[in-house]
Amino acid sequence: MKKKIRVGIIGIGNMGSGHAKFIKLGLCPHIEITAIADTNPQRLEWAKKQKFGKNITYFSDDIEMLDSGLIDACIIAVPHYDHPGLATQCMKRSIHVMLEKPSGVYTKQVREMNEEADRHPEVVFGMMFNQRTNCVYRKLRELVQSGKYGSIRRTNWLITTWYRPQAYYNSGGWRATWAGEGGGVLLNQCPHQLDLWQWICGMPVKVHAHLQYGKWHDIEVEDDVTAYVEYENGATGVFVTSTGDAHGTNRFEIQMDKAKFVVENNKLTMLEYNMSEPEFTKTNKKAFGSPKAKKIRVKTDHKNLQHIGVLNAWAKTILGEGQLVADGREGLNGLILSNAMHLSSFLGKEITLPFDDEIYYEELMKRVSTSKEKDLSEVFFADTDDVMGSTKS
Repeated sequence: MKKKIRVGIIGIGNMGSGHAKFIKLGLCPHIEITAIADTNPQRLEWAKKQKFGKNITYFSDDIEMLDSGLIDACIIAVPHYDHPGLATQCMKRSIHVMLEKPSGVYTKQVREMNEEADRHPEVVFGMMFNQRTNCVYRKLRELVQSGKYGSIRRTNWLITTWYRPQAYYNSGGWRATWAGEGGGVLLNQCPHQLDLWQWICGMPVKVHAHLQYGKWHDIEVEDDVTAYVEYENGATGVFVTSTGDAHGTNRFEIQMDKAKFVVENNKLTMLEYNMSEPEFTKTNKKAFGSPKAKKIRVKTDHKNLQHIGVLNAWAKTILGEGQLVADGREGLNGLILSNAMHLSSFLGKEITLPFDDEIYYEELMKRVSTSKEKDLSEVFFADTDDVMGSTKS
């Protein structure tokens, strides 16, 4: 019999129930759910009816569950602001942590969480960056960082496939408010892309962003973003995202000295040059010449394990048999990018990294102080197949 890790879930909303479903279906053989906590009594009653496990204890108080002795590890799937605090409470009790994205709302609280993690090396701290399991992005990272194609010259990511109608924003009074979520498309929809961007290309040193708040919807936070970044080697990048394009585009381009990579429609293509551009421009004698290029459809291993893969890697790491897909501390980098974009917009100027965490926190709190929760009668919970992908083949 395979050794089982006793796992508790805090937050049995869209994401928490999705993870519970995977475990119930036997897709995470080293995990058993022994406790579920949620402050919403209706969600707890709903969870009981789902029968996610044989011997589950239900709690209306998070800390009571952490102190129960019933769990070895915890999946945290609660509103953004609560992520770092609950993760820290787990660490102080030597409870392993799997944290949903984003790692937090502002860098100050996430740095404090990471410092607590460093004080508890016995805790396996994972981050739910499931897109790192995507074969296309894994292969792209391998090629970009191989050294074979020289340096990055330019990166462009247009990700506008996050279309949301007003009904989505009306599904919860806290949704798309500064006090409830702490941000819009950058913090809610784009943490995966911001993580992949820095995971593949590295962190920039400067950020200048133009954010529009409630441009397409009746909301407080940003729903349209255009950001420009500069890297230490002089390369530049552009990141564009929105929840207002009814039929959007997801296209990621990386221009390097000796190749151009494009990810679109979940396919990776490469234009491989016969010589590097710096070498060509120095030796070429034709006014309109350019390096010869061969177009290649890059092969991958076709593995894309997503949330299940992240959970199984976490469980195996706890058992001393595996390696995390993403260490929880790495959640800070993508948050630095989104906070820098917000701060650039708040102050109307270019932001140099690292920025002052306190300045960002102060600016955010100004907006939180005037934030208003929408007056709505009920909260809608999506089908987890829509949120996390179906387990059906």
